Amino acid sequence: MATTRDGIAIGRRGLLLGGAGAAAGLGLGLGLWPRRGLAAEPVSVAGIYTVPVEQQWVSRLHKAADAARAAGEITYAFSENTTNTDYPRVMREYAEQGVKLIMGEIFGVEQEAREVVLDYPETAFLMGSSFKPDPDYPNLAVFDNYIQDASYLSGIVAGAMTKTGNIGMVGGFPIPEVNRLMHAFMAGVREVKPDATFQVSFIGSWFDPPKAKETAFAMIENGADLLYAERFGVSDAAQEKGVLAIGNVIDTQPDYPETVVASAIWDFAPTLAAALKNVSAGSFKADDYGVYSFMKEGGCSLAPLGTFAGKVPQSAMDLIAQKEAAIKAGDFIVEINDKEPKSS
Repeated sequence: MATTRDGIAIGRRGLLLGGAGAAAGLGLGLGLWPRRGLAAEPVSVAGIYTVPVEQQWVSRLHKAADAARAAGEITYAFSENTTNTDYPRVMREYAEQGVKLIMGEIFGVEQEAREVVLDYPETAFLMGSSFKPDPDYPNLAVFDNYIQDASYLSGIVAGAMTKTGNIGMVGGFPIPEVNRLMHAFMAGVREVKPDATFQVSFIGSWFDPPKAKETAFAMIENGADLLYAERFGVSDAAQEKGVLAIGNVIDTQPDYPETVVASAIWDFAPTLAAALKNVSAGSFKADDYGVYSFMKEGGCSLAPLGTFAGKVPQSAMDLIAQKEAAIKAGDFIVEINDKEPKSS
């Protein structure tokens, strides 16, 4: 066992990102986390991730937690690359150490994780899950990245930029959190390109850039001139073949300045802030934190166009502004469709 600088013992996969300088290097918005008074004790938080913290989805949890740590809100330790078979054991390790809030993703270990939760009723668990909260597990709150609002807006951008109307979409697994974003993106495309067609494929992995890249190559060979990059590796294929891409969850345009037109961004800070408030107040319970990912809650946004500013037709930009205002006002609701999307 190793000991972090927060004094929390963690297993061989445990790491701790140290120092406010590291947070600044990640581009974190530390202003979201007002510092506590000196008398207040930070909440101990542990993250358990099945993939590297650089992976899109997990990186949002990690960055939000590290920003809260740098602001003095929490102590933070994490384990990455935790296999599904190891996941319950790591949950137990952190709970046994007295961690107040354990967060992560249990999509592949739903039932096993719930068995652990019941054994540690004094520990709060905030977990990405495909299921709704259950009062039989009162200390387990669930969330998902409900960023369909931003995905819909990114679809409008895509519809305006594709020339052929043939769009390739590469995802990890056809689970609700992926499906709903793809459907929202497709709905946005059809706002400006009603006759668009879609090639949809899932690679069966959350982190396999080579496989995602090869799948994208096949779609380009089949006529796609724009790709929806739900997984890492897709934008690499787009860049090599000279076609455009739309990013997901994080802004990858700095890495692909001539390829990634726009991205739907997820900000986990509102979700974590709500959980920390409830843990501190002693009111944490089985609840669905998915709402904090909605655009009206500040949980998602369309990334700045950056190098593509001025290159997206103004008519599309006007439509985006109109729809964004309506979404934030509650006058327009982007449909949440969790069914598996199919190719046209």
